[in-house]
Amino acid sequence: MNLDILAFGVHPDDIELGCAGTILASIADGKKVGIVDLTQGELGTRGTAETRKVEAENAATVLGISVRENLKMADGFFKNDEAHLRQIIQVIRKYKPQIILCNAPNDRHPDHGRSSKLVADAAFLSGLRKIETLNDAGELQEKHRPAYVFYYIQDQYIKPDFLIDISAHHNKKLESILCYTTQFHSTESTEPQTYISSPMFLETVKARAMMLGKRIGVQYAEGFISEKMLGIKGFDALIANET
Repeated sequence: MNLDILAFGVHPDDIELGCAGTILASIADGKKVGIVDLTQGELGTRGTAETRKVEAENAATVLGISVRENLKMADGFFKNDEAHLRQIIQVIRKYKPQIILCNAPNDRHPDHGRSSKLVADAAFLSGLRKIETLNDAGELQEKHRPAYVFYYIQDQYIKPDFLIDISAHHNKKLESILCYTTQFHSTESTEPQTYISSPMFLETVKARAMMLGKRIGVQYAEGFISEKMLGIKGFDALIANET
């Protein structure tokens, strides 16, 4: 299966929080999108790896993605080394996406920034034919380098390089987030309170989307940063977005 977009997240729920609206908008435009979670989120204060797995599957159904995998790297302790790079190279070559979405280079959780560099490095190395990897059938994979790696903005504010209108998909994004019932606010939960289980946390997610949307004259938006300079074919592309 070749995908148009492959989104990477360190923990199940990172992608839902950071770029679910963009995924939904892309699927509505006819794009094939997949998700790869690097870890099972097993170090999370609330829930377990098993509950997070079920929640991630439920969120995948809400989003309508083509595929979701978990690489089961060690939460909190994975490294940017050859073994982990090869895992990601293998999955990039498996799905051959044109666009990769991943965690921002800097964020509140140290795993986010570390995974950002890991995924970006793997995306480049995946295009080198002398790095050999095998598919699930034991066959040699073809090299593949995605055209773009974009970083979604999650907790810390980072000035985005571009914004995507998610107004038509914001409610569905929130629905995908709320699939993680062990992680976010619930009056029925007896587990310890955390930074993201506060009843105000989801309000900040909404507020961020509204603030970014205001910048481009829409109700809700998601922001991304890019190390690669983006270009347009002409002013008509910009004008089309305003009409």
